[in-house]
Amino acid sequence: MPDICLAGTGGMLPLKDRYLTGLFLEYSGKAILIDCGEGMQVALAAADIKISRIEMILITHYHADHVTGLPGLLLSMGNCTREDPLDIYIPQSAERVVRNLISVCGHLPFEVRLHLLSDREPESFTADKIDPMLTISTLPVRHSVKCIGYSFLLEKKPVFQPDKAKELDIPVKFWRVLHGGEAVALEDGRVIQPEDVTGEKREPVKVTYVTDTLPIREIVNFAEGADLFICEGMYGDKEKKQSMNEKGHMLMQDACTLAAEAGVKRLWLTHYSPAEKHPENFEKELKKLFPNVLIPKDGEKITL
Repeated sequence: MPDICLAGTGGMLPLKDRYLTGLFLEYSGKAILIDCGEGMQVALAAADIKISRIEMILITHYHADHVTGLPGLLLSMGNCTREDPLDIYIPQSAERVVRNLISVCGHLPFEVRLHLLSDREPESFTADKIDPMLTISTLPVRHSVKCIGYSFLLEKKPVFQPDKAKELDIPVKFWRVLHGGEAVALEDGRVIQPEDVTGEKREPVKVTYVTDTLPIREIVNFAEGADLFICEGMYGDKEKKQSMNEKGHMLMQDACTLAAEAGVKRLWLTHYSPAEKHPENFEKELKKLFPNVLIPKDGEKITL
């Protein structure tokens, strides 16, 4: 099952007691990082995360609190003797900024491969580097610059049933192949299908991450049924609503409304304003809108 860590929860600038927002998703020893603000390698270390496991970095947009930590993180990864290529996925509009940030690193002992994503149309791709059953989808959202959200859908293999394999007299050497989803031909001429020795199809795991956007309706469908929805909530003060609309952000209450309409199982808020010193003070009010909301602190973890 995937392990999730919200390494930081802050927006705009890091504070002495709050790092900038960044999500770490690990599965089978390989990880994805979403966004990389200033000091991200420090935030990850504080959360006891091994940066050597990062295989992919996904960027939502090119604002400083989401990208300026790239040089420090890449240099730290190089100092950890990394040699394998690193894949970074970015909106097309962020290409110049990200290339310039990478250029200040000088020579890195590994290749950095940039992949451009549409910031106008949704798209999906398979994260083969993590697991061939993991699909990543994007959603262009509405901020002051082009910005995208990400959803992760991890399909789960049906549980292998050894008793069924024994009943069918299938040699053990074929069990792994069948569990991997491939049919096998036995010496007696029988062809065994994976469904002959596995249980029922299991529900996939879904994680949706959206920040720096107005609470647009498209997010409801994008996050629908998510096991975990991580969403921006800059302020809990409703009087900030007009200001948030003007700047392309949303309130904690907006995130709760989206979560309820999308029918998600859990909501984590993030990207708090530096001026929002105690976001937990709004918990009682927010739970009336969406009972399973969490106001996380840096380093919040869960295994789905």
